[in-house]
Amino acid sequence: MYSIVRDTRRIALVWLLGVTALCVTSVAQAETSASFDEGLQAISTLKFNQIESGVDSILQSGDERAVDVLSLLLNGDLYVEKSSSTLVVIKAKEGSDFTIQPLLSANDGDMSTVNSRAIKKIGINNSLRGKLKSAIAALSITHPNPDKRIDAINQLMGSMDEESYQLLKDHLAKESDAKVKDLGSTALAIYDLKNSSDDTVLAQAIDTLKPSYQPTARNALNQFISENPESALIGAARIALSSIEQREKVADMTQTLFFGLSLGSVLVLAAIGLAITFGVMGVINMAHGELIMLGAYTTYVVQTLMPEHIGLSVFISIPLAFVVSAVAGVLIERCVIRFLYGRPLETLLATFGISLILQQAVRTVFSPLNRSVSTPDFMQGVIEINPLLSLTLNRLYIIVFCLIVFALLYLILNYTRLGIEVRAVSQNRSMARAMGVRSEWVDAMTFGLGSGIAGIAGVALSQLTNVGPNLGQAYIIDSFMVVVFGGVGNLWGTLVAGMSLGVANKVLEPWAGAVLAKILVLVFIILFIQKKPRGLFPQKGRSAEG
Repeated sequence: MYSIVRDTRRIALVWLLGVTALCVTSVAQAETSASFDEGLQAISTLKFNQIESGVDSILQSGDERAVDVLSLLLNGDLYVEKSSSTLVVIKAKEGSDFTIQPLLSANDGDMSTVNSRAIKKIGINNSLRGKLKSAIAALSITHPNPDKRIDAINQLMGSMDEESYQLLKDHLAKESDAKVKDLGSTALAIYDLKNSSDDTVLAQAIDTLKPSYQPTARNALNQFISENPESALIGAARIALSSIEQREKVADMTQTLFFGLSLGSVLVLAAIGLAITFGVMGVINMAHGELIMLGAYTTYVVQTLMPEHIGLSVFISIPLAFVVSAVAGVLIERCVIRFLYGRPLETLLATFGISLILQQAVRTVFSPLNRSVSTPDFMQGVIEINPLLSLTLNRLYIIVFCLIVFALLYLILNYTRLGIEVRAVSQNRSMARAMGVRSEWVDAMTFGLGSGIAGIAGVALSQLTNVGPNLGQAYIIDSFMVVVFGGVGNLWGTLVAGMSLGVANKVLEPWAGAVLAKILVLVFIILFIQKKPRGLFPQKGRSAEG
C-alpha cells in the first residue's frame, strides 16, 4: 500500500513539474511574441524615434524572424500600406502598380495590387543603419549554419562595438567550427589592436594577425603603426604587416596568371581552327572571325528556344554550333576557296568579302544590336581560395573547356584516318596525292573541321561577352598572331602561343594599359618572327621547308 502511494506521489510530482515548465515556456513565448509584435507596430508608425524603439524591441524579443525583418528594413525593402498601417513587402512591379504581400504572410492568396501612392517605404538614418548592421551580424553569430556565422563575423570585422566584441568572444569559447573560430579570433584581434592599451593584449593581437589573409587585418596594422610610432611593439607590427603584404603579392600574381590563362584559353579556341586551315591549305581566312560569330549566335538561338533550361541549352549549343559553322566553312571552301589555291592574296580578299557578307546577313536577321546570352547557374559565382584570392567559375570553365577541345582535336588529328591524311597533305601535298589521298576532299573536311572549332569557340565567347555582328572582328588579328607565333599548323604551338600571349597581356596591362599592352605584345611577335620566321614549333615536311 505504501509503495502505491509513493508511486502516485512521484507521478503527481513529475506531472506538476511538466505543467510548470510548460506554463513558463508558454509565458516566455508569449512575451517574445508580444515584444516582437510591439516592435513591428512601432516601425509601422514611420517616425524615426519610434522605428528605433521598434528595432530595440525586435532585438530584445529573440524571435527567430528578427534577422529577416531587420534585413528587409536595412535594405529598404520594407513598406507600409497607408490605409491599414500594415507592414508589407513588394513581390512584383509593373509600371506604377505594385503587387504587395503582408510582411509575415507566406500565403500567395494574401497578395494584392496597389498603386505606388498607396504604400510608403520605411526610411532609416545613418545612425540606425549602422545599428542595424551590427545587430543583424550579432544575431547571426549564433546561427546554426557555419557560413552564416562567417558572414556575420565578416560584417562585424573592423567595426564592432564593445557589446558585439563580448558577444563574439563568449560565442567563440564554445565554437566548434575551426574556420569560424579562426576568423572570429582575427576579428577580436583587430578590435584589441584598435582599442586596447595593454601591451600584452596588443602583442597577442599582432601575433594573431600575422598569419591572416584578411585585408582588414592589414588596415588595422597600418593604422596601429601610423598612430603608435614610439610603441615597443612597432617592430612586431611591421613584421606582421610585411607578412600579410607578401601574401597579397602572391595572391595578385596568382590572380593575374589565372586571368592570363583564361584570356589565353579564349585565344587558343579562336586560333586553333585557323591553325588547321592555314597550316594545311595555306589559306588566309579573314572570315574566321565570322565563323566564331555564327557559333555565338547559334548559342543565342538555342537559348531563346529553351529559356527554361539555360544549362542544358549550352551543352546542346556546342555540337550544334560546330555543325553550323562547319557547314558554312565547307560551303565557303567548295564555292570560293577551291578556285583560289596557290593565290594567298586573292584568298585574303575573297574571305574578307565573305566576312562582310556574313556580318550583314546577321544584321539583317538579328538586327545590329548586341544580344545577351545568359550564363548557367553552375558557371556563376567564385571559388574562394582565401580572402585575397578568388577564381571566377566562368573563366575556370573556359580554361577546362579549351583543354578538352584541344585534347579531342589532338586525338582526331593523330589517331583517325582524316587526321593522318590532313597531316600528310600539310607536310607534302604532292606525295600525299601520289599515295592516293584525295586532297580536295581533305581540304574540304579540314576547312570544315577548322570552321567547326571556330563555332565552338563562339559558344565559349558567348559566356564572356555580348553576342553581336562584330564579335569575330575582335579576335581575328589575335588569332593570326597566335598561329604565326606558335608555328603554322602546329597544335602544340597554338596552345603554348595562345596561353603565353594571354598571360603576357595580363601581366603588362596593370602598368602599361590594355591598348599599350597589345602593342608591346605585337612588337615582340614582330621581333621574334624576324629571328624565327617559322614560329616556336616549326612544321616539318617538304612543304614546310619550301
